[in-house]
Amino acid sequence: MKMKLSFENRKERGFWSRAGNLIVIFLVLAILMITSAFIELNQSKSEQLALMREQAHSLLESIIVASTNSLLANEELELSYRNRLLNNAVLIKEMFEKGIINNSVLRQLSKKNNIYRVNIFNNKGQKIFYSHEQSHFNAKQNFSPKDVLRPIFTGEEDTLIFGLRQARYEDDEIRYAIAIAAKNRSAIVLNVNAAEILDFRKNIGFGVLLRKVSESPSIIYLALQDSNHILAAAGSVNQLKPINDSPFLSTILSDSIFDTRQINIDTVQVFEAAHPFVHHEKVVGLFRVGLSMEPIQAINSRVFRRIIVITIFLIVLGTIFLTIFFTRQKYDLLRQNYDIVETYSGNIIQNVSDAIIVAHEEEGITVFNSAAKKLFNKNEADISGKSLKFLLDSPVCDDLFSMPSSIRHFECDIDGEKKYLLISKNEIADKNLHNIILVIRDLTQEKLMEAQMHRNERLTAMGELASGVAHEIRNPLNTIGTIVQQLDKDFEPVSDKREYHELAGLVYNEVKRINETVQDFLRFSRPEPIQPSLFPVTDLINQVGLQYKSAAEVQNIKLNIDINWHGEVYWDNRQIKQVLINIIQNAIEAVEKSGKILLSVNPLDKKTLEIIIQDDGKGMTESERNNIFNLYFTTKARGTGIGLSIVQRIVYEHGGIISVNSEPGKGSAFVIKLPIRIDK
Repeated sequence: MKMKLSFENRKERGFWSRAGNLIVIFLVLAILMITSAFIELNQSKSEQLALMREQAHSLLESIIVASTNSLLANEELELSYRNRLLNNAVLIKEMFEKGIINNSVLRQLSKKNNIYRVNIFNNKGQKIFYSHEQSHFNAKQNFSPKDVLRPIFTGEEDTLIFGLRQARYEDDEIRYAIAIAAKNRSAIVLNVNAAEILDFRKNIGFGVLLRKVSESPSIIYLALQDSNHILAAAGSVNQLKPINDSPFLSTILSDSIFDTRQINIDTVQVFEAAHPFVHHEKVVGLFRVGLSMEPIQAINSRVFRRIIVITIFLIVLGTIFLTIFFTRQKYDLLRQNYDIVETYSGNIIQNVSDAIIVAHEEEGITVFNSAAKKLFNKNEADISGKSLKFLLDSPVCDDLFSMPSSIRHFECDIDGEKKYLLISKNEIADKNLHNIILVIRDLTQEKLMEAQMHRNERLTAMGELASGVAHEIRNPLNTIGTIVQQLDKDFEPVSDKREYHELAGLVYNEVKRINETVQDFLRFSRPEPIQPSLFPVTDLINQVGLQYKSAAEVQNIKLNIDINWHGEVYWDNRQIKQVLINIIQNAIEAVEKSGKILLSVNPLDKKTLEIIIQDDGKGMTESERNNIFNLYFTTKARGTGIGLSIVQRIVYEHGGIISVNSEPGKGSAFVIKLPIRIDK
């Protein structure tokens, strides 16, 4: 009986011993799995933070590039103001030193050149000439001309660039001003209204850039901060401490490095990244971006709960399911983090106004944003895997590929059209990676408009001169013509009567032709005001085509019309018709015989039309192309050189741009870009 009990006891003890061993093994396995799960969770969190660090770095790098471009554009604008004022100041100085300056002359010069104020002070600070009536006799001055112009009066400086500063009397107005020295240490001061510069800063400055970027719900704040102040910011920046109060920020600023940290702002956990902003080799301050960690916290909380449930489940079902879960979970987390990074960086790159292109030395072009597609008129399928030379194959652009990282202006041919580009090039290279990043801003329209404005100023000056000369010779011409007619009628020579009358008629006809040329000069110098009206553009184009169809067919020239927009325009019908007639007449003369002329109308956008008159005639040399719109320039034996000058002026007064593309032997194409509705 005892032996039986002992056997059963041993059997029971063995059972419990094996069960205990199994329980211990199972507990150990569970502990190991739970521990492993927590290790995996921490590792996932580290990976998420690393991805956020990369995301923040990419975001700040993009903001720095955009900010640098904004500063450079602002500097270019101020430089153009300074040069314009200095050029006018030198002209006024020469006139002043010749003794031909008075208040009336200054008023005319300031009005003609769009200068707000021109004042001339003697070396005692007294105003001796001015371009405007005095209106502030007892008003409070914000500064004294005698004080600010002292370096010129004392001979310390010959030129002072004041730049942007408060107006002398008005507290709420800003001027851009310069001053130069004249004879007897007098000072010539010019200033213009700085509204354009201030509007430019307001529209594309740091504040606008930071506000647009910070619209993302995951960005808590974005700020540019120097040692003492916040220079520009967006978002919740009330709790941001000065740089000098933070060893972390002070180290980044002093060592010029990028770094990140996690901080709490009003009980909200924030992932902060900071990057120095350097412009012209000078540290301006730190860009600081605060990213919300709520998505990561939510992911971590969700993962933690699921780990507990699935761990218990896996303890019951076995190690295989646990392994599958963690593998899938890790993949999901990595995928989510990848999507977050891709969304942020992709939105920034696609939505900037500048073209951004990233090219790998072996894989070719890998990034091609929306602005790049518009600039090069190509989609991603066209350029995928191609090198940068596929896009920029003009010899003029070859320097781009050999130059180091920098910003330069280029004139490149893109699809046969000359483009003026501001290109920022950066290279990122390590052992396994070499990428070239191009940020391209298209300045073509600005350059064309600037050139057209300069041409118009020159044409206006030449037209005024021509008007004066025309008035002086018009009356003598009329007198000569009258006398010749009278002599031909009243005088009868004894011999050679026929020759006498032929010569008299020849003199009269030549006088008449000269008088017609004088009339053209006067018409150019006194252009008719624009009288716009609303009419269908197809009516205008068809009328011009019908008018010249017969003349073209006589010379075996085919005149084709291609209208791709059929709306109404608000133009001066008669003047625009004169533009088209003049250019088509020139095209017919250039083609001579058996050629083609194409008149096409295309919409550029919702507010602009493009009219192209293209021929396959003899074309023009570069010299002819550069001078074609200049007054009195002509390649015709009996031409006056006024027609295209009038064309250019009409287009300019309609707020448009006209340009010409031409090569010898390849014909010419006149491109006119006009607003659909002009501002009268």
